[in-house]
Amino acid sequence: MGEIEHRRIGPEEAGQRFDRWVRAHFPGLSHGRLQKLLRTGQFRIDGRRVQAGTRIEAGQIVRVPPLPEPDKLPAPRRRPAPSERDARFLRDLVLHEDEDIIVLDKPAGLAVQGGSGTHRHIDGMLDALAEGGERPKLVHRLDRDTAGLLVLARHTRAARRLMHAFQQHRVRKLYWAVVLGRPERRAGIIDLPLGKAGPAGRERMTPDAPDARKARTAFRVIARAGKVGAWVGLMPLTGRTHQLRAHCAAIGCPILGDRKYGGAAAPDNTPVGLMLQAMELELPHPGTGRPFAIRGRPAPHLREGLAWLGMNAGERMPFSRLEDWPAEL
Repeated sequence: MGEIEHRRIGPEEAGQRFDRWVRAHFPGLSHGRLQKLLRTGQFRIDGRRVQAGTRIEAGQIVRVPPLPEPDKLPAPRRRPAPSERDARFLRDLVLHEDEDIIVLDKPAGLAVQGGSGTHRHIDGMLDALAEGGERPKLVHRLDRDTAGLLVLARHTRAARRLMHAFQQHRVRKLYWAVVLGRPERRAGIIDLPLGKAGPAGRERMTPDAPDARKARTAFRVIARAGKVGAWVGLMPLTGRTHQLRAHCAAIGCPILGDRKYGGAAAPDNTPVGLMLQAMELELPHPGTGRPFAIRGRPAPHLREGLAWLGMNAGERMPFSRLEDWPAEL
């Protein structure tokens, strides 16, 4: 048997179910054995018991109990290859690729990783982008209903460097959102801790949760449509689950189309979909170390949301580009 270990959750792992994290790190551990270890409290997160469906957060510490040596565990099940249709679909999402990274333009409604009842997701298609036998690696994630830029590492070395950049907050990300209501201020920082609360399967991120942790989001109003809504830019300064959605709701301006955080209570004839997109990012390139920046295309549903406000997604407006934002926040 091995020894007790303590592992830190990386930013690219945040938001996934704990049982999926365990399967990724210990692929030979059977479902039955995992359930027994969870029931007896041998796996713990930050000193507390954990359930299979618990959503993990970056920076949390996992206590891993003594496990059989890898050569004494059964071989992991082989991952099924993506269908030709899914392979073509994933290739069509590629905005940029080089020998170190791939950037996808993820559509809304497609999960990054699988979970209960989720069988079609980007993680399950990544073999379609493999080169030299090495499968690309996820280094961060987006919510299923959030569209936009998703960075993949081409190989293990690039993954380590990108994960370090995320952990050190050296990645700048700009999101566009259509929110309901009129933000009281044109710019500022929402500094409100967040943690999970509510019944299993319907948890929400709230500041009142017992496990609430520091969460900060910079925002700037790009344009307003009276008291009806606004086009805002959002820059996450921390990486909590649903952070942007929960923070917008907390200031009384939920994101249009967000059923979990109050954005569904909108006038009739509003466009369908969560009006949130990762539009632009800047990070140190893992191959060169130099700044690498990329900008996405406004998704069709986001264009419709802005048009509903009487705005044009293609119009150049203050704070709609990352270059408009202060380098230090």
